Amino acid sequence: MGKVTGFMEHGRNMATRRPADVRVLDYLDVYVDPPEAQLRTQAARCMDCGVPFCHEGCPLGNIIPDFNDLVYRGRWREALERLHRTNNFPEFTGRICPAPCESACVLSINDDPVTIEFIEKTITERGYEHGWILPEAPEVRTAKRVAVVGSGPAGLAAAAQLNRSGHRVTVFEKQDRIGGLLRYGIPDFKLEKWVLDRRIDILEAEGIEFRTGVHVGVTVSAREIQEAYDAILLAGGAEATRDLPIPGRQLRGVHFAMDFLEQQNRRLAGDRVDPVTSILATGKRVVVLGGGDTGSDCVGTSHRQNAKEVYNFELLEKPPDARTLDTPWPIHPLPSQVLQTSTSHEEGGMRDWGISTKSFSGRNGKLEKLHAVRVRFGDVDPQNGRQKLEEFPGSEFTLDVDLVLLALGFLGPVRPGLVEELGVEVSPRGNVATQGFATNVPGVFSAGDMRRGQSLVVWAIAEGREAAAEIDRYLRREAQERPDAY
Repeated sequence: MGKVTGFMEHGRNMATRRPADVRVLDYLDVYVDPPEAQLRTQAARCMDCGVPFCHEGCPLGNIIPDFNDLVYRGRWREALERLHRTNNFPEFTGRICPAPCESACVLSINDDPVTIEFIEKTITERGYEHGWILPEAPEVRTAKRVAVVGSGPAGLAAAAQLNRSGHRVTVFEKQDRIGGLLRYGIPDFKLEKWVLDRRIDILEAEGIEFRTGVHVGVTVSAREIQEAYDAILLAGGAEATRDLPIPGRQLRGVHFAMDFLEQQNRRLAGDRVDPVTSILATGKRVVVLGGGDTGSDCVGTSHRQNAKEVYNFELLEKPPDARTLDTPWPIHPLPSQVLQTSTSHEEGGMRDWGISTKSFSGRNGKLEKLHAVRVRFGDVDPQNGRQKLEEFPGSEFTLDVDLVLLALGFLGPVRPGLVEELGVEVSPRGNVATQGFATNVPGVFSAGDMRRGQSLVVWAIAEGREAAAEIDRYLRREAQERPDAY
């Protein structure tokens, strides 16, 4: 470890956020990069805890105490090498990860945890600044070809690992640009797209082939891909959106959150958005239904589009401000378990909890009002084991609204097309079913949200890496049986 008494001498010092009234005028990163001295001081807070629970908290198993110690000593290049051993894209996780490693930090038992996420981001940015992050193509190529369907974090991580093993990797993406959720689902004020493009350029220089505008199972037959490649990884994400089937859902002005976010990301990329289908919050009274990350992103985007009013409603009751006995250290609490205030919520608007939307109403097919009631979760229903949703009598209310954004989560992968054509089985939760990462179809694997359901970017990267290792073992076993094919 670095400084033995660092955690006693220094408090947690986060990177500075740009003032809210300034940052809502643009889509640039919310945070200002801290000076090197501050990061080295923060790294010194990493204590000699004996058992580093941060390893368990991180889905990637990042060797956090090691790179903290190296940062404290100013050995940035070694810190980068240590970080890249377990994480293909620390510039992504250093910006958009909710940092379950920090929840598991031993300091967080009774103090503020180490600022692991910002240290991770800074290590990577120094690597780019000094030219340490360069393409590293494999010296030897195999005869094996792997198709990766989906270019989100899981697909990109798997492609990077398989390419390093010498296999020839082609990534298929149905959109016009590579990146999946990173490209069109996350606002620029959280992840500016030059950060993504910079890494994609490196992956391409290392020999990965990217093919955009190819919707496997729709514009191209999945069987055709299956015949042309030795293995396929399904990494298309969980895109089946949860809807709200209530009266008035069909009114103009009620939209899925992801459609709203994708359009804004396209505008910033210079694309033209059809005025007929355009979704804008400018000058409107906006209600975002759903209290997760997607809902928060809609709130921040609405502020930047200069909405008149912004409300964020959540069905669940308001969570406590701190951990309870249900979320003891080192468990990473969910948004429903501990109150989490995002940078978007800091920028304004009104949040409220325990609200169930009953219907929408309007005139001439256009949304005008939201009708809701206050609710709570009561006793457990013995028939299904779930808590009963109870309405508070007399709590009904109506709100004038021009735009409603549904950020209610996802129900797994879209089944028509790729999933059904390949004949892969799905789990009771609607995700692609696997043993390890292998599906029931030989040579077909799955990873990321498509396999585990809606989750975090850091989990997607971890799954992509693990799936790549399993695919590599599969290809090498096949090569032992057929040496001429390897």
